[in-house]
Amino acid sequence: MAHRIVVIGAGYAGLTAAGRASRLLRGAHVTLVNAAPDFVERVRLHQAAVGHTLHKHRLADVVHGTGIELVIGRVTALDAQRRELLIDTRGEPLGYDTLVYALGSGPDTAGVPGTAEHAVEISGPDGAHALRDRIRERAGRGVLTVVGGGLTGIEAATELAESHPLLRVRLLSATDPGDALSPRGAAHLRRVFDRLGIDVHSGARVEEVRHDAIALAGGRTVGSDITVWASGFTVPGVAQQAGLAVNDKGRVIVDQTLRSVSHPEVYAVGDSAVLRRPDGLELRMACATGLPAGWYAAGAVAKRLTGREPRKPYTFTYFQQCISLGRRDGLIQFTDRDDRPRQAVLTGNTAVQYKEAIVRGASWAARTARSTPERRRTAGESPPIRATA
Repeated sequence: MAHRIVVIGAGYAGLTAAGRASRLLRGAHVTLVNAAPDFVERVRLHQAAVGHTLHKHRLADVVHGTGIELVIGRVTALDAQRRELLIDTRGEPLGYDTLVYALGSGPDTAGVPGTAEHAVEISGPDGAHALRDRIRERAGRGVLTVVGGGLTGIEAATELAESHPLLRVRLLSATDPGDALSPRGAAHLRRVFDRLGIDVHSGARVEEVRHDAIALAGGRTVGSDITVWASGFTVPGVAQQAGLAVNDKGRVIVDQTLRSVSHPEVYAVGDSAVLRRPDGLELRMACATGLPAGWYAAGAVAKRLTGREPRKPYTFTYFQQCISLGRRDGLIQFTDRDDRPRQAVLTGNTAVQYKEAIVRGASWAARTARSTPERRRTAGESPPIRATA
């Protein structure tokens, strides 16, 4: 019987892992499980929120001719002892010999009362389209508040303010938005906020989200016709409920070859895993870190199934952060290998074109991971071809 490799989650990390595993292990049976039928370019969802039509990448088309079995359905439970998955669209459990866990992350709406009921999030297509529709219902007018000053919040606020100039866009953040940027990068970000008329409130801690207002720490309340939640991410509870070793946020703890420290038949990649370099630096959630992790994990699986061990631990070198500031401006913050900002930045249309190349490259790399390394050229940080197991 062929060795059964099951990859759950078809984001950047999971799709890459499935594609490369199917190429390296032609005698294995590779199954890819995903809740939705499309590969979603998550880094473009702020564009969908303002009405842009994103290209659909049907997973059935992506895996056609690869030998990968595609299962569309949501993983509801993992039985790590029996090595089986329960999927809401299947009557029978799906068994595996090796599992690549890549379920990704979603919005953290549980910590603040009223968030799930009254706020909109844009971590998935449904949320992005719901926000688009709510703005249209108000004819592009009113007060829209983005909660969260990280990159997701910054990109959402600037995209919305640029596309809907009649909206009054407010950005609430517990910290200074862009506080991890260089002085040049932070200065450009402030100029963009001013140019787009975005009302930025730093040091604002949200205590409750209401249907027409937001309650802040200290007793202050601000009105909000539409609230967009972009403050933190959480991961599905499947791994924790199955008894895999996880950290306090439910992310799978892996060794230097991306293998679960508690269940050696499980590898974890992407946002659902705690990825660290050999020097201990924890990598941030991003397609730039997830995509090469998926590439590496597939190589590690292939090595072990053919009686060898990975030659090197998984490592990653940062190079840049790419930030959209609407369709006509952007910010490329170059960094050192440890993600600390350098003085060098790109801004304006040059940054727009630069990021577009990165985004297209990441999508293409994930969807073509089955092709041979010699034919692949991957844009972005630490290309997968360098993440050799």
